[in-house]
Amino acid sequence: MAPLLIEPVTLNGRHIRLEPLSLDHHAGLCEIGLEPDLWRWIPTQVRSREDMADYIRLALQGQAEGHSLPFANVEQASGRLIGCTRYMNIDKANRRVEIGSTWIGKPWQRTAVNTEAKYLMLRHAFETLGCFRVELKTDALNEKSRNAILRIGATQEGIFRKHVLCWDGRLRDSVYFSVIDSEWPDVKARLEEKMRV
Repeated sequence: MAPLLIEPVTLNGRHIRLEPLSLDHHAGLCEIGLEPDLWRWIPTQVRSREDMADYIRLALQGQAEGHSLPFANVEQASGRLIGCTRYMNIDKANRRVEIGSTWIGKPWQRTAVNTEAKYLMLRHAFETLGCFRVELKTDALNEKSRNAILRIGATQEGIFRKHVLCWDGRLRDSVYFSVIDSEWPDVKARLEEKMRV
């Protein structure tokens, strides 16, 4: 079987559009992405316009190296940038990707956009790319994120202890989750039901 062929793509939903991230998104992401609380559970910090530019450049470097595919999250109704997400830790030979580096501006948290973004990315991974496995992970202390990942239908697999060195020197334990291809039809049906409500 051929390895994954992952190329920039736009994924459209009812509430959100995921479009290939570029430096053109810098100003819009700075408008909503410089609140310190957004970065509380993320190992790196983005506190200034320069930090945001570095964040975008690093994501694009990962794309050029073939292990990342970053997206800008755009609200469909307004066309406004509301956050970022990406496929990361791409393992082409083993047909595996991780969905991560996700952050959403505060006004759009606890709305339909994150569920729909995960749905679009999972659907693309399994139905277009032909992935066998999609991984997600979060800080073990981030209960809100852990619960959200479980709600989309992922299975918790375990905790990697002292997994990531955070910007403040804390050693983070990471909780790993996954959805595998045989589970995708049921996960898809549950997500579509949630989005209908």
